Amino acid sequence: MKNTFLQKFLLIAAIGLFSQFSVAQPSAANAAAAKQIADIVASLSHYPSDADKMALNAIIGDSALAGPIHAMASAVVNIEHAATAEGKTAMATIQGNDALPDRAKALAGIIASLNHTASADAKAELTQLYP
Repeated sequence: MKNTFLQKFLLIAAIGLFSQFSVAQPSAANAAAAKQIADIVASLSHYPSDADKMALNAIIGDSALAGPIHAMASAVVNIEHAATAEGKTAMATIQGNDALPDRAKALAGIIASLNHTASADAKAELTQLYP
């Protein structure tokens, strides 16, 4: 129980620390990673495929990427029909961060509300936000 609380605290702290610096001025690498996450979310059916998990784990392991990108990739890699409680908490933190771009907040909202698969409206929004 303590470990889960500590993990949530560290995740929220990391998002808060890195988001101000890394996402305020999006880099090409962050943009590409967000697009990759969006594409995975749009094609997701119940849980990420093995190939999707490999791609998401590569994003998670890339220390050059922003904290919110890591948090979104972590939330998606752990989806089994829906985001975990930790994933939903992390996505709520991203959505509440005024320093982040609206498209990052929208992606976080879609990840948090995903239920088995992205809705047709969510897929259309992802296509528009991440062409």
